[in-house]
Amino acid sequence: QITKENGELKVTPVEIVLTADSAEKVYDGTALTKDTYKITKGAFVGEEGLESVTVSGSQTTVGSSANTITGHTLKENTKAQNYDISYAAGKLTVTKAELAITVKADSDEKVYDGSALTKPTATLTAGSLATGDRLVNTVTGTITDAGTKVNTLTEVKVMHGEGDAAVDVTENYQITKENGELK
Repeated sequence: QITKENGELKVTPVEIVLTADSAEKVYDGTALTKDTYKITKGAFVGEEGLESVTVSGSQTTVGSSANTITGHTLKENTKAQNYDISYAAGKLTVTKAELAITVKADSDEKVYDGSALTKPTATLTAGSLATGDRLVNTVTGTITDAGTKVNTLTEVKVMHGEGDAAVDVTENYQITKENGELK
């Protein structure tokens, strides 16, 4: 007596891992991006493969953030059920710069008229700021009577961006402060 039993044939999908590339640069005020990737696990069969991969990440100020893959499309002849595709993030890192600048409190003078002379501004006199950076200065000095007084540059901050989105990036600068004169 013969007993017949059927077997089972099973094809499992190929595991593919797409990893976004990492990148690093010194702070310059511009965004660091890297839109490339690698296949870090598995492989496509024959002519099958990827049509495109979308990588998005951006880091402008000192620090690190994820560079992530947000989507992909397969080539027309590639059957999605044959592949188990997952994503891994890369890392975008911006390191501290050592940008040398000199900032000088502005000077001013006038003929005595009984009112106080102030000049609460300062000027970048040497070096340059990275793209998107701006100076925020505190200058204190006042004189009313004839004579000369120091216009003191008490604080220099460098900000990147505007309004509520502004970030203090002063740590990227070696700042030389110079005072002005009120006469």
